[in-house]
Amino acid sequence: MTEAVIIGVGLHPFGRFPGKPALDMGADAVRLALTDAGVNWPQIQGGYIGSYEVANPDAIVGRLGLTGVPLRGVFNGCATAGTAVALAARAIETGEHDLTIAIGLDKHPRGAFAADPSVAGIPSWYGQTGLFLTTHFFGMKINRYMHEHGISHETLARVASKNFRNAARNEKAWRRTPLSPEEILASPVLNYPLRQFMYCGPNEGAAAIVMCRADQAHKYTGKPVRVRSTALRSRRLGAFEVQSPSFPVGEPVDSPSVDASRAAYESAGIGPEDVDVAQLQDTDAGSEIIHMAENGLCKDGEQERLITEGATEIGGRLPVNTDGGLLGNGEPIGASGLRQIHEIVLQLRGAAGARQIPGTPRVGYTHLYGAPGASAVTILST
Repeated sequence: MTEAVIIGVGLHPFGRFPGKPALDMGADAVRLALTDAGVNWPQIQGGYIGSYEVANPDAIVGRLGLTGVPLRGVFNGCATAGTAVALAARAIETGEHDLTIAIGLDKHPRGAFAADPSVAGIPSWYGQTGLFLTTHFFGMKINRYMHEHGISHETLARVASKNFRNAARNEKAWRRTPLSPEEILASPVLNYPLRQFMYCGPNEGAAAIVMCRADQAHKYTGKPVRVRSTALRSRRLGAFEVQSPSFPVGEPVDSPSVDASRAAYESAGIGPEDVDVAQLQDTDAGSEIIHMAENGLCKDGEQERLITEGATEIGGRLPVNTDGGLLGNGEPIGASGLRQIHEIVLQLRGAAGARQIPGTPRVGYTHLYGAPGASAVTILST
């Protein structure tokens, strides 16, 4: 099977851009990725584009050029971008295309995500009691995890503080004001134990990556980044996930993040000990903590010591969310996972500037998780 490699990345800043349509942001990100790859839009043979708010994201071809390219729309919750990347890579691996693109874009209104519970097959009472807000779920989930594994409120604050500090070094991030753990702990409680500055916020942005066959990469770049594996898993019976109306009875079932992580490691022939830098879904500070263990990067409960020691800092043993993560960048759903890929590619190229991790990183890891219980993992390497 032919290997897919990344030869170009592009990122439109994340934030709020009144008057600028999501499709225009997406077109800007695509142009940056094409320039980075050294290719023109007519050379792209196929691609996948994801968005939550834009019903027909493939209309972006009107901004880029009507070349007849098969550009397929995808949506898979917060795992949308991971899905687009996996499909674009698969098109190369199977020989369908030699040059592909993955694009993500979104423009969300202010406020937490909410909808009619019926769209997820849940009774109306679930929404009437306020439980359909994801902020409630994540608060309950980390509260239980803290009780079971000895995670402190201070550790939650340290995670958020780290991500805002990293975002301050990222010119394309949204929240670039550093906050101390003490300032974060002093902010209002939204859903116990999570406070105002421990949550990410829906916002606007776009990202794109260009891929080609590994044996043709020399025509475009001297630093291709290998797509070692992609994996996507949905929830299994008995798992406690976003929008679950009850806690499962009986033996606990692994989350889809655990399942996707294991599949990705096995496919890549790489273990957690090989990961040099990681991007984890930090919908809230507690999610980053839980996902460290669910992705095999530590054991449950070890996060307290690792985070206190600075292991997840840019200069630590395992830097996590070096660009600020969702906390620092916000989450335009369709683009969020491609932002993660963008950051890992920069880190592996040694081109991340003020937030570049030390040494020569060789393996990068990205993870997405969202409603109603879907997770995507991508492993990249030099």
